[in-house]
Amino acid sequence: MTTTNAPARAGQAIGRMLLQGGTVVALLLLIIFFFAMRPDIFLTFVNVKNILYQVSILAIIAGAQTVVMVVGDFDLSVGATSSLAGAVAGAQMIGGAPIWQAISVALLVGLIVGLVNGVLIAYLNLTAFVATLATMTSVVGFAFLVTEGTTLFNFPAEFNELGQGKFLNIPIPVYFALVISVIIWAVLKFTTIGRSWHAIGGNVEVSRLSGVNVRRARLLAFTVAGLVSAIGGILLAARLGSASAVQGSDNMMFSVAAVFLGMTVIKSGMANLGGTMIGVGIIGVMSNGLNILGVNAYIQQVVTGIIIILAVTLSGLKTRER
Repeated sequence: MTTTNAPARAGQAIGRMLLQGGTVVALLLLIIFFFAMRPDIFLTFVNVKNILYQVSILAIIAGAQTVVMVVGDFDLSVGATSSLAGAVAGAQMIGGAPIWQAISVALLVGLIVGLVNGVLIAYLNLTAFVATLATMTSVVGFAFLVTEGTTLFNFPAEFNELGQGKFLNIPIPVYFALVISVIIWAVLKFTTIGRSWHAIGGNVEVSRLSGVNVRRARLLAFTVAGLVSAIGGILLAARLGSASAVQGSDNMMFSVAAVFLGMTVIKSGMANLGGTMIGVGIIGVMSNGLNILGVNAYIQQVVTGIIIILAVTLSGLKTRER
């Protein structure tokens, strides 16, 4: 009897191991595959630096999405918020405002968008999907109004330096992404509000009975997400040297995919910053590798969609394992 069940138990153990570490394995396999295809380019210092540069803004937006998904919600407006923040900063500077003022106003806009999301969801009891979808639509409209449907450019060189400059030969946005990620990780792991967010994501009713102010905690999570998304949008505008109403829109989809991929990394199957960054790495390596191989951009979109489906499926399997 024991001998007969041994292969089944071994298969189950392998399945659990792949489910637990599938995201990390996938990242390693992608690196090995693209290195094997283009060993002369892929793992060179220049290309690794390019990958980090390419994913730096996504890492910031995905960090914002992680905060909201830890609470058990999600935010469809993070990409639109980043676009609006970049547009507001750009319009301010073109209008003659100093850089510090333009950035401050843009951050305030992100804060307000997050606050509106939080009020709609935490206090008016709208579902996150409905509330953030409505907010996203409105925010995109505001961005078009700010830009007047055009692309803004001719920003001060000092502002563009935030996105295009380097320190120790590493692009500055990479440092911003690292610092923001560490701050979010520390807040989630070591602070009272971080523990409250995790508790709410685990079980809302138990958290409420334990004395957690669920409404205030959810409001704060969306507000933080709006602020962090605005930082990403400002850096994106600085990196491109321009701002438009839709230039950060893809980051919403990629941020959700990164968080779902990261959920499989830890045993609880919950959103976590470390896992999200691994998910960001997968997206960055895949995009860079396909570009190096000359794969058509439309095919890349198809592959991205498949990755999102796999990420959600793995996350669902992980949740059922819990």
